[in-house]
Amino acid sequence: MRHAPAQPDLSCEIELTPAFCDIDVMGVVYHGNYVRYLELARSALLSRFDYNYPHMHASGYAWPVVDMHLKYVRPVRFEQKIKVRATITEWENRLRIEYLMRDAATGQKLNTAYTIQVAVDVQTQEMCFVCPPVLWERLGVQP
Repeated sequence: MRHAPAQPDLSCEIELTPAFCDIDVMGVVYHGNYVRYLELARSALLSRFDYNYPHMHASGYAWPVVDMHLKYVRPVRFEQKIKVRATITEWENRLRIEYLMRDAATGQKLNTAYTIQVAVDVQTQEMCFVCPPVLWERLGVQP
């Protein structure tokens, strides 16, 4: 019996603690700061594959976020340790990264989200309708 080749682990998890400046007047993390937390997780994930933003640009592509969705399940509070897991779920025509934010101590779900990025040729500023092979090579996946 032939087995399909195993896909590599396309995820990364970070832990962070919200600072006082992240909190709003209600005593919880201001909703806009969740986007920053996603960015920290996304950057760690892309660095894991040696394809962070400077590497992307050097390979001839920009990868703007063109869509983002967040679902707030529970509030995050000052000094609450949280874990943010970022997982690449699509890489053929676009780069889709899904996120799960949990309380570090209890594992309780706090937020889910996803972002979608597309490849844009740096020289022509044209959007690519298929992700460039350099992404697949860095991730160790097939289209």
